[in-house]
Amino acid sequence: MKDAMSLLVNPKIICLTPVKNESWILEQFLMAASLWADHIIIADQFSDDDSREIAEKFPKVILIENPSTEFNEPERQKLLINAARKIEGPRLLVTLDADEFLSANFRESKEWQFIMHAPPGTVIRFKWINLKPGLKKYWSPDCYFPWGFMDDGSEHTGATIHSMRIPMPLNSMKVDLDEVKVLHFQYTDWERMASKQRWYQCWEILNQPERGALELFRQYHHMYEVKDTDLLEVKNEWFDHYGENDIDLFSVKKDGVYWWDREVLKYFQRHGTEKFKKLNIWDVDWRKLGERFKLAGVGKMNDPRNILDKKVHSWLRSGKYKEPGMVNRNILKLLKRFGW
Repeated sequence: MKDAMSLLVNPKIICLTPVKNESWILEQFLMAASLWADHIIIADQFSDDDSREIAEKFPKVILIENPSTEFNEPERQKLLINAARKIEGPRLLVTLDADEFLSANFRESKEWQFIMHAPPGTVIRFKWINLKPGLKKYWSPDCYFPWGFMDDGSEHTGATIHSMRIPMPLNSMKVDLDEVKVLHFQYTDWERMASKQRWYQCWEILNQPERGALELFRQYHHMYEVKDTDLLEVKNEWFDHYGENDIDLFSVKKDGVYWWDREVLKYFQRHGTEKFKKLNIWDVDWRKLGERFKLAGVGKMNDPRNILDKKVHSWLRSGKYKEPGMVNRNILKLLKRFGW
């Protein structure tokens, strides 16, 4: 009877967002999310920019602390979900990062109205619109991502990195949305994105050393292999309602200096640079960045690669490693044998 009654009452829509140094886009994100969410729970993890001050300006925001000093996705997801479950009544959880926006056509969407009455335990899946700089073109993976959940109290489990964001009950009902998308702004600041991918690779090599440099290259450089023929035109309806509410998504701030690079430099301080030489992260001047962040020992942060390492990185960046043929297969086998 309780489940039946919950279908008659619109759920509280609760946006769950982890934050660490997202001031570049957080204000626009919170303005946009405030149009569709009843509550926005922000779990801040020691931001040292203006993220906290921005969040505190919004009446729908519930700001909580993520006290972990480590990168651990399921831990922060449970923190957000548990905070949402303190809000009484039926709950629709929507899990978005700060650089992800619901497309502005949610207001007119029959899909959006439909999911308001989905039964508890329903998983809602979205298409991911990867916006190119300039917001005129995008590419989108050919799959749906589970980022919404009509909460039924199910336990959440996940992986340390690139984890499922919501509980996934066995045999749960799944609703795939085709009208309402998730607009992904990560690639609108290409240098910011590149900094983040460098950090991901370093984190992986330290925490999942069984993964080789070739595997990590494939995972963290896919965006460079998107062809013009893969790109599609952005639809005005994804932005119009935001513009009508004076939310400017076309003037996102570009910092030029990114906290992930500071974290990579700290890895170099603790572990040296040799451990990371097979990673394709040496396209930046780390010594110069170290001086900018006022870190000690930057003079020892030289590129540790030899000529062969540099040639391998050049070959990988060219994309030739993906070409079919016996020669490429043999090269890849040989590289793996030598620790790649």
